[in-house]
Amino acid sequence: MRLVPSLLPSLSLCLALLMYGESARAQTPDTVYFPSADGHTELVAYRASPARLPAPAIVLLHGRAGPYTGPVAAQCKTVARGQDSPCGAGSLSARHRQWLAHWAAQGYTALLVDSFGPRGRAHGYGRNTHGIPEREAVNERTVRPLDAEGALRWLAAQPEVQAGRILVQGWSNGGSTVLNVLQRQSERAASAEAGAPRFAAALAFYPGCGERALLNLWPQWDVPVLMLLAGADEEVSPRQCEALVARAQARVPPQLRTYAGAAHGFDSPVASLQREPDNAAAREDALRRATAFVRAQLP
Repeated sequence: MRLVPSLLPSLSLCLALLMYGESARAQTPDTVYFPSADGHTELVAYRASPARLPAPAIVLLHGRAGPYTGPVAAQCKTVARGQDSPCGAGSLSARHRQWLAHWAAQGYTALLVDSFGPRGRAHGYGRNTHGIPEREAVNERTVRPLDAEGALRWLAAQPEVQAGRILVQGWSNGGSTVLNVLQRQSERAASAEAGAPRFAAALAFYPGCGERALLNLWPQWDVPVLMLLAGADEEVSPRQCEALVARAQARVPPQLRTYAGAAHGFDSPVASLQREPDNAAAREDALRRATAFVRAQLP
């Protein structure tokens, strides 16, 4: 059965989309630096802060294309402290600008971590590049989870962040990274590291859920998870993710929504995606669900 929302919530959401779209264009996030948990990489990240602090926080993990808009990213290689580059806070992609602005408007500190630029790969990667040797340096199983953990530790130490209320969100390759972070977190729960900062919950948008992307195909997640999938995904298999969720050994049953007809990247506000009705409907519903999920986990 399909539930049809009332007109008022739909109008309210449309207004919210317009407002955070304008905010994303008007505001440039802060640039910050901190160490990855790999012990040797200094990461660069982009932070949007809410009006009222201290606040809960959300770590954002980009996909295989990287955090920057395509035409600019093609000119970039390394993004690092003290190094000139066309890539930076002013050249983030539309998807990342919209989510940074949205979460800040909702009262959360949002931190978008660039895993590629500090490792000389700010240009990102196109489709069908998974498994090429160059991508091993930013692998979603062995490297990027350490960046997410570094972001978590850094945020938890900031006085303006409520350390026990930090969530992680990722897209595509970053969504797979999210699932791997949760697996690592669950495995550490009974170890001597149990007192380390933890993610309270997770959002995964259209992740890769195959054996090359994940640490465990029978995952153990000990925090709430919301997975949002594209039913007509041309890059990754939503069926694999649905099967993964069904197999998950989770303390809290994961939430999952597959949007029939929606394409990979459906939540991006770019016109080429949003002129398709299935993508527009998926984006609107995903924003509603993600916001409600975060409010429930980080009230």
